[in-house]
Amino acid sequence: MREPIMRLMLLALLAFLPTLATAADSPDGETILARAAEAHGGAGWANAKTLVLEGRAVFWGPTGATPRSTADDYRMWRVFDPGRTVAHSAEGKVRIVSKSKGVQQFTVGFDGTATWNERGVIPKAEADVFWASNFGFGIIRRAANPGFKAERVADDVIGSHKLHIVRLTDPAGGVTLFGVDQRSYAIRTMGFMTPKGWHLRTYDDFAALKNPRWLQARTVTLSYNGVKANTVYWTRTVVNGQVDDTLFSPPN
Repeated sequence: MREPIMRLMLLALLAFLPTLATAADSPDGETILARAAEAHGGAGWANAKTLVLEGRAVFWGPTGATPRSTADDYRMWRVFDPGRTVAHSAEGKVRIVSKSKGVQQFTVGFDGTATWNERGVIPKAEADVFWASNFGFGIIRRAANPGFKAERVADDVIGSHKLHIVRLTDPAGGVTLFGVDQRSYAIRTMGFMTPKGWHLRTYDDFAALKNPRWLQARTVTLSYNGVKANTVYWTRTVVNGQVDDTLFSPPN
C-alpha cells in the first residue's frame, strides 16, 4: 500500500520541479536590473561622480551608405546627478567634443542650467528636444529608487546574445527599454521613443576596469527608426577623475 503512495508522491514532486526551475530562471524586472547594476560595477557604478570617455566616431546621414564624417578625437565629460528622476532630459553636467585632424567639428554642453554648442546658448525648447533624443542610459542607475517601475517584457536576441528585456518607467512616466544579456548581465541595448522617432543603442566590446570596478562598452551604435546614425569607439575610460568645471561653461 505504501509503495504506490510513495510512487505517486515522487511523480508529483517530479512534476513540480520544472515549475521551480522555471521560476528560478525567470527573474523579474527589478531583479534583472539589480543584477545588471552589479555586473557593471555595483554601488561604485551606480554612484559614480564623474566619467570621462575618449575615442573616435563615425557619422552617417539620413540617406546614403557612405559615412558623412568621421572624428578621430571624440570625447565626453560627465558629472552625474545622484537625484536624477527623469530619463530623457539633461541632468548633471555634460560636454561632448568631436574633432577631426585637430579641427573641431562640433561641441555641445550642459552646465546644469543652460545647453549650448559652438554657436552659443541654445533656446530651452530646442535644447529639450535635443536631450530627449539623446539622454537615457544613466537612468538605470536610479532604477531601485522609489517611484521607478521595472517590468520584464518579452525576451529578445541581438547577434548571438539572448537578452532579458526590461521596461523601466521613471516617476515622470518616461519609458526606456533595456536589453540585458542573459548570461553576463551586461546591458547590450537601450531603446526609447524620441522626437526623432524610435532610438536604439547597442553596446558591445565590453572591457572590465578595476579601481573602481566598472564594465564599459567600447563600441556604442546609435540608430533612429532602424537607420544607423553613428558609432562611437571608446578607447579610454576614467571614472571619478577630476573634471575642470569650466569645461561645461558656455562660450563667451
